[in-house]
Amino acid sequence: MTGEAKITKGYKLSAKFVIHTVGSIFHGAADDAEKLYGCYKNSLELAKANNLHSIAFPCISTGVYGYPKKAAAEIAFAAMTNWLDENKNYDIEITVVNFSAGDYEIYKGVVAEKFSRSDILI
Repeated sequence: MTGEAKITKGYKLSAKFVIHTVGSIFHGAADDAEKLYGCYKNSLELAKANNLHSIAFPCISTGVYGYPKKAAAEIAFAAMTNWLDENKNYDIEITVVNFSAGDYEIYKGVVAEKFSRSDILI
């Protein structure tokens, strides 16, 4: 379901595990943001449940699913920072991986403007 997360082994990848989540297709509906937020929150919960201490996220839903990139970045960082604040005693490194230089600039701008954290890497 949209916003849920599942984990599999990494098999031949360099990562030991892969957490899969289904991004929200942007329709402009009220629950689009809630579903996208769930992708990040549920993935982080799953990482913690499996004693993982690093996770990398792409810009979920901003490609063919059409989510506006700045809005998606704001939701992503809200989910990550809220989760980190609620799990202060859990050591995890979060990396956001951007597809393009333009994505990087958008995400970097959102962090500088609203989130200013050193525990999320872009």
